[in-house]
Amino acid sequence: MPDAVQRSSPVTGPDPETPLGFTPGPETVHDFRHALGRFATGVTVVTAQGAKGPVGITANSFASVSLDPPLVLWSPARASRRFEVFAGAAGYAIHILDAEQADLCRHFVRHGHAPEGMVWGKGEGGLPVLPDCLARFDCRAEAAHDGGDHLILVGRVTRAVVREGAPLVFLGGHYGSFRA
Repeated sequence: MPDAVQRSSPVTGPDPETPLGFTPGPETVHDFRHALGRFATGVTVVTAQGAKGPVGITANSFASVSLDPPLVLWSPARASRRFEVFAGAAGYAIHILDAEQADLCRHFVRHGHAPEGMVWGKGEGGLPVLPDCLARFDCRAEAAHDGGDHLILVGRVTRAVVREGAPLVFLGGHYGSFRA
């Protein structure tokens, strides 16, 4: 009888507790994405005014950059159908989603328009904004940097809105929440 073949996952090897190293590249894109998915992130929806009206996109590539001046960043994928709207926007609003807003998140993964029945609010400078998020940062476009298959957009925060609540969290392809 032949010896049993031990199967391994792309990132761990025969023993799931033993990490498997790899060099990121075209042959290991899936492994690299899986490794990046080990980092839990918050979930945002970024909105801007497009030529045909308000547009939104889900992003977990949000980070603070500076307190003085108040700068944040996020990175839209160049392959997104909504990329040109955000790459060319003079301003945008970044919304940190509440744990109860997973459906809103999923909607903006697929669609740029608001869900049926949702009314856009108005933020700083007339930016289209979403209701009931944990935090919102109204931004003026400050800088754009090449980021490979993404564009790194730096925004200067002109207004911030915040409330208490549990955040929507993304880890390993799944949504959840965090409660302290």
